[in-house]
Amino acid sequence: MASSSVGMACLLLVSCMVVPSLAKVYTVGDASGWTTGVDYSTWTSGKTFKVGDSLVFNYPTSHTVDEVSSSDYSTCTVGNAITTDNSGATTVALKKAGTHYFICGVVGHCGNGMKLAVKVESGSAPAPAPSKSKSKSSAKSPSSSTASSPPSSDKPSTTTPSTTTATTKAADSSSWSLSPFVAVVTAWVALFLMVIS
Repeated sequence: MASSSVGMACLLLVSCMVVPSLAKVYTVGDASGWTTGVDYSTWTSGKTFKVGDSLVFNYPTSHTVDEVSSSDYSTCTVGNAITTDNSGATTVALKKAGTHYFICGVVGHCGNGMKLAVKVESGSAPAPAPSKSKSKSSAKSPSSSTASSPPSSDKPSTTTPSTTTATTKAADSSSWSLSPFVAVVTAWVALFLMVIS
């Protein structure tokens, strides 16, 4: 009886370690990063973004990552950012389902292709654990010129900024939050403990 309890505890431990690894980290633009001249709509095609995933923007500090409304995205309007960052390495946690819009806040850059729309599905991916990274965000309400637009449920929320900066750069477009090696080693240790118990 005791060995089955230990086995169940080990199985539960492994399950708890593997489930958080379902969230993915996407490096925007892959090796090109966040810059002019990249077709970000092509980059997003074929990718499924879910609540709990993260976007990593890597760029020179002469650019910004601004989360904006649908209207500001469509017209490349700068100055009304919901959140903004210019650290050169910005990680955005996708906390809500809906379409999230990002542009470079430098005048002319959005018109040269530095704009990204990401449709986020609600899914089984859990929200990532809070990090100890610095956050540079400023919440601003959209200008009165967007008030005539019909309300849209896919506009980003202005109540909770979601931009955080990270000092590390991810190597490829999508990766597991937990190393598969760690998960496999943990599974083997749990299996070993189950067998010897």
